Amino acid sequence: MAGSSSRGSGAKKKARIEIIPLIDVIFFLLATFVLFTLSLNKSQGLHVVLPESETGIARDPAGSATITVTQEGTMAWDKDPVTLDEFLIRLKQFHIEHPDDARVLINGDTEASFSSVIYVFDEVRKAGIQKVLIETKAGKPSS
Repeated sequence: MAGSSSRGSGAKKKARIEIIPLIDVIFFLLATFVLFTLSLNKSQGLHVVLPESETGIARDPAGSATITVTQEGTMAWDKDPVTLDEFLIRLKQFHIEHPDDARVLINGDTEASFSSVIYVFDEVRKAGIQKVLIETKAGKPSS
């Protein structure tokens, strides 16, 4: 019987698990998880190089406004570039909307002018907001 198998033509095939599609699904789930994790950005401000702080502690920025001062001296309100006039208007509006729990995070580039950051800090305090935080990158504690 050339070309015929040892099984009969009516025999049932044994079930088997294909491993290749399983590996594909696992890699898809892994890639999805990695992309999702990378999209979780806690800071609501623009991307700037934050200064390091040895005593800084992590805080949840939820329920707060983030004001960014860039290296060039420009400002942004929660990733939205603003002028000085727009900044002052938004600051007053934010304080009206959150009279008791208003919290402002200031994140400034390491190369940003110190006077620009102090200006933002002063204007936030003048608006009546007492919870003002400076955002830094946690450095390695010294031994």
